[in-house]
Amino acid sequence: MKSELVLIVDDEMPIREMIHTALDLAGYTCLEAENARDAHHIIVDQRPALVLLDWMMPGGISGIELCRRLKRDETLSEIPVIMLTARGEEDNKVQGLDAGADDYMTKPFSTRELVSRIKAVLRRSSALSGERPIEAEGLVLDPVSQRVSTGEHIVEMGPTEYRLLAFFMTHPERAYTRTQMLDQVWGGSVYVEDRTIDVHIRRLRKVLEPFGFDGFIQTVRGTGYRFSTRLDNRAI
Repeated sequence: MKSELVLIVDDEMPIREMIHTALDLAGYTCLEAENARDAHHIIVDQRPALVLLDWMMPGGISGIELCRRLKRDETLSEIPVIMLTARGEEDNKVQGLDAGADDYMTKPFSTRELVSRIKAVLRRSSALSGERPIEAEGLVLDPVSQRVSTGEHIVEMGPTEYRLLAFFMTHPERAYTRTQMLDQVWGGSVYVEDRTIDVHIRRLRKVLEPFGFDGFIQTVRGTGYRFSTRLDNRAI
């Protein structure tokens, strides 16, 4: 079985070597880059299964800016990204996730935990990468192109909102708590407060509203949220 390719992007060689050694032992194949420009070339040429990306790097392009560029590129946006950074404040974590990062680790971290996070992110990425479009009353999510559409119209949304909608559409008619959604969409190891999940729900509803699909994302009092096309559920 071919091992999955992970790109390690960090300007500090000792950190790259430490991570490389740990991932080798865990059965992954690794490539390294010391700046965002080199990393982008490698990502385009090699298409890694996952990118470990340092926040602060020299060369004029930060890790978070590279993450934004990847998530805006339709040909690369499906590649999961884990941010590695010394910034531990909540606002920085939210900023990284809003840029499209799939997970977030604050230095220093244990390589054992890092390997666990990588496995969890790759599992979630695989679960959302099926090939058959998902349709709900005219709202269509295509996991191959990672586009959401209705009729001839493309519904533009950010990567986090896309993952949230993909989870909802593959798990309809069931109420989920914020904790369950955190585990399924962000990964249980990521620090995200309830209010952050609520912000992404509001953003998702806002982009669906012009097409009349915002009512599919329903608030379930005392529990959390549910995706449903049933009219009798929308007042709950």
